[in-house]
Parts: sequence; C-alpha cells; structure tokens
Amino acid sequence: MDEIRELIERWVAAVHAGDLDTVLADHSDDIVMFDVPPPYEGVRGLAAYERTWPDFFTWQASGASFELTSLDITEGTDVAFAVALLKCGMPDETAERRLRLTLGLRKTDGRWTVTHEHHSFPHDEIPSPVGESAVRDVLDNWTTATARQDLDALMADIAPDIVSYEHAGPLQYDGREAVRAVCATGLETPAEFTTPGHTIVARDDLAVAWGIDHVTADGTEVKSRATRVFRHTDDGWQLIHQHLSFPSFPQ
Repeated sequence: MDEIRELIERWVAAVHAGDLDTVLADHSDDIVMFDVPPPYEGVRGLAAYERTWPDFFTWQASGASFELTSLDITEGTDVAFAVALLKCGMPDETAERRLRLTLGLRKTDGRWTVTHEHHSFPHDEIPSPVGESAVRDVLDNWTTATARQDLDALMADIAPDIVSYEHAGPLQYDGREAVRAVCATGLETPAEFTTPGHTIVARDDLAVAWGIDHVTADGTEVKSRATRVFRHTDDGWQLIHQHLSFPSFPQ
C-alpha cells in the first residue's frame, strides 16, 4: 500500500510541476482515462493520454493548484484501486471545490501501474424534472398552508429579497415582511387556494411558474393570473418574484 501511495503522490506532484515524463512513468500502455473534458468515450492508450497534458500544464503554470486533500487505497494481490479528492483550480475556486479521482492499478512483474483514471467535478446543474417537481411541491404546500391559515408555513418558501406585484396596494412590495403582511390579511378569512394546471419550467437554479390561481372564500371563487419566479438556494426553492393581475376590460 505504501508503494501505491508513493506512486500517486509522485504523480500528483509531477502534474502540478508540469513534469510529463514522471506523469507518464507509472501508467500502462493500455491506460483508459475518463477526463473532465470530452471525448465522452474516454482517452485510450498512453500516446493519447500523453496528448491531454500540455494544455493542462499551461493552465497550471498560470497559478492553479493540484493538491491531494484525501486518499484511500484498497490493495489486492495484483489489482488495486484508489479514491482521492484534490484541490484543482485557481485560488478563488478551491475553498470548497474538489476534483474527484478514481485510479485502477494492476501489478505486473512486481510493479504497480495505473491502468485507469477517472476525473470529475460534481455537477452543479439541477435536472429540469427535479426542479419542476420541487416547485410544484411549493405550490401544493401553499394550498395546504392556506387551508390551515398557517402564515409561517406560507412564508417558508418566500425569499427575503422578494419583489411582489400584488392585485392592489403599492406599485410593488419589497421584501418578505411586506409580503407577509399581505398574506396575513388574506388569511383573516378562511379560504381555499389552488394552482391547477400551472406550467412550470426549471433550468439549473431558476424556475418560472405561470397559470391561473383559484381562490375561494365565502363561497365565491375568484380567478387571477399569476407568474412566479423561483431561485434554488441552500434553503431549497424560494419565491423571488411574483406578478398577480386581473384582466382589465375597456369601459
């Protein structure tokens, strides 16, 4: 295990220094690498592997880091694998960002060589169906909270910096407390709030929902047009803007 650890630490230091000969030294002729950039089918063979490094070395020389932060090795008789995390990036990128690395090794004639590398960064994008489902849950939660007249639950998914265009009142309401006051007034009368048929489109950390709100109070149903914008935060999906209106008919 010490031999494998030294091999990997030597490789990491060589990558950071731009020492191509040492980077290649402990890799097999049939190396397969799945790298961060394409090709998606991977880089196959030592010659192809060698061609991936010059541009990376140029980027490293501009001030980027390439430094092990963790390394775990599992060793068998003639096969081993290692998993590692590395700081890889410019100083302003590496506070929390980590490159994930998996290495497969094979022992031949008493010597360990790397036969497979897989490099990746975590993907920050949120799949559209996941975001759209989560925003639908927010709308459904508002239906439940309205029925319970639960103001705190209604406000849980409202961003502190929300800007809301309401049916009446000021030109716009700025901030969660201003919107909370509007909602508190609305909850004074028991009501049913639903958003049937709303369309939701999510891309990464932003989503838009639009449709017709249905509000029933004292036996009367009122329909209103609604457009809402959501942002994904550490606290989940939060409403950052809404625009509510009734049609205005010529007199």
